[in-house]
Amino acid sequence: MNHSKIDSPPLSSFSPDTVLAEHARGWRSKLFQAGLVLAVVLLASWYVDLLDFRTLANGVPAIATLMGESLPPDFTNAMDWIAPLVDTLAMSIAGTAIAVTASVPLAFLAARNTSPHPVVFHVTRTLLNALRSVPELIMGIIFVAAVGFGALPGVLALGLHSIGMVGKFFAEAIEHVDPAPVEAANAAGATRLQVHWHAVLPQVLPQFADVSIYRWEYNFRASTVMGMVGAGGIGFELMGSLRVMQYQEVSAILIVILVMVTMVDSLSGHLRKKFK
Repeated sequence: MNHSKIDSPPLSSFSPDTVLAEHARGWRSKLFQAGLVLAVVLLASWYVDLLDFRTLANGVPAIATLMGESLPPDFTNAMDWIAPLVDTLAMSIAGTAIAVTASVPLAFLAARNTSPHPVVFHVTRTLLNALRSVPELIMGIIFVAAVGFGALPGVLALGLHSIGMVGKFFAEAIEHVDPAPVEAANAAGATRLQVHWHAVLPQVLPQFADVSIYRWEYNFRASTVMGMVGAGGIGFELMGSLRVMQYQEVSAILIVILVMVTMVDSLSGHLRKKFK
């Protein structure tokens, strides 16, 4: 009875010289890639005058003067900032809730392994890309023109813009699920909805929670500047102080925003530990 021979590489291919040569080629390739990235960074920095150190040096005195005019911070109107801060917090929470609620079904349509049809996959991905490509400030301007001043246009702008990013992250989490539970559910005769509910969703819930909390952090920081386009919140107070050049009050508002951002970051870190 004849046995076919298993081809194996010659022993000479494992010689030290060959291994060293392969190692050297790998390092040369990595160095070339790093050099290429560095060249692109330097070119972009030169194009935007970041390497014009004379211009940067000439701006230092102006920055020092502005900082001097901002000190000491003026907290005289601090009580008037409580309501705008509450508006900012509410905007971030409501905007994130809109994004998460809409992103869950969109993510299942935008994931390759759960989308019902390639056309649906591409259409949903295009929709997420479109929402993600429009900055929230531009959306804020549009919604202010549509529904008027206040927190509502800020919520709508943050929510729609966040759908593009949250939906993308949700879809990528779905695409990386373990296929074994999905195959078991299909073998048991489960419907598509049952497969998604019992085999896919339990695997991605921790990632969904993590992304949602991170997005809430981002939305709170973004909502602080939504007032610059008339969408309410503490950003509206900040712009008012900037317009009348009350720099001491501006520095006080910035300190309040910093404290609030730190508190939100601490709370989100605690929530992430709870979900883990």
